[in-house]
Amino acid sequence: MKVIAQAPVRRALPGALVTVLLLLAATLTIACGGASRPTATPGAVPGNLAGNINIDGSSTVFPITEAVAEEFGKRTGGKVRVVVGVSGTGGGFTKFCAGETDISNASRPIKAVEASACAKAGIEFIELPVAIDGLTVMVNPQNNFIQCLTVAQLKTIWGPASEGKIIRWNQVRPEWPNETIRLYGPGTDSGTFDYFTEVITGKAQASRGDFTASEDDNVLVQGIAGDRYSLGYFGYAYYQENTGRLKAAPIDGGAGCISPTEQTINDGSYKPLSRPLFIYVRKEAAAQPHIREFVRSYLDAGGQKLVVEVGYIPFASRVYELALARFEAGKTGALFGGDNPRRGTVEAVLTANP
Repeated sequence: MKVIAQAPVRRALPGALVTVLLLLAATLTIACGGASRPTATPGAVPGNLAGNINIDGSSTVFPITEAVAEEFGKRTGGKVRVVVGVSGTGGGFTKFCAGETDISNASRPIKAVEASACAKAGIEFIELPVAIDGLTVMVNPQNNFIQCLTVAQLKTIWGPASEGKIIRWNQVRPEWPNETIRLYGPGTDSGTFDYFTEVITGKAQASRGDFTASEDDNVLVQGIAGDRYSLGYFGYAYYQENTGRLKAAPIDGGAGCISPTEQTINDGSYKPLSRPLFIYVRKEAAAQPHIREFVRSYLDAGGQKLVVEVGYIPFASRVYELALARFEAGKTGALFGGDNPRRGTVEAVLTANP
């Protein structure tokens, strides 16, 4: 068995394709009978699966999908080719609703306009939560004046009305340095951008435009790490990879200053920047055995372990059980997004909508 990565596997440039080609020598025999399994167990993957899986979307969800793809290759006795693009959540949904991909990675729920585009194109989808993330606001390690940031201060810094006006740190707080603010963040097609702007400025996509934007998180890391007076944001996993180069700013969402950690993100105390991550599976694609087994691998205990390994936070096991049951039943439509998003915890929403 040999796994070949044909391109760099983290934070690809917008629109670039990251290909994981899984070439497996052995051919195993599938047991007779074709009944769907109600649960997915690590290692219990049929051995003669073959075909392609086309995935695109969020750079935040990409590391999880990449890890699942590599592990899936080790557990498969056939030949499967998984191609993962990184065009942002919005760009991924554009391709998904055009029928170009089988699975869409998303760092936010699908929007009503995107769900409508899928419906018009006859694309039915299954919405599956896969992990929890905490958007992390970062500054340069040499920054010794920011001990905590309030949501109001973040809005002052990032709000659309601040463009060209709030350009120096002492305009945010008088005791902060009279130095130029240099901002870094994900591009406008990113679900991270949508989520951050919605909870910080009050409206998705409402942001000042004079900041360095990129879907390549390396660009953001390098920018923040290279300038003492910089500030930026992206997913917790990418911060975890760069703790020696970046410093996370605690956030005061109304209950005091809270730093992002696995515990605070998981228990919801890191407000308002904790969020669920999703994959969306095209129903027609889910009928193909190799794609069906790939999604099962995403939700089984092995997939949950991989969530931890790449730096994200898994849900309680019950959430994955509910998500798997929804997938096995072929339940389509949006619970967390679309034109009628349900309110409550992920577990509560899935329990109320089996």
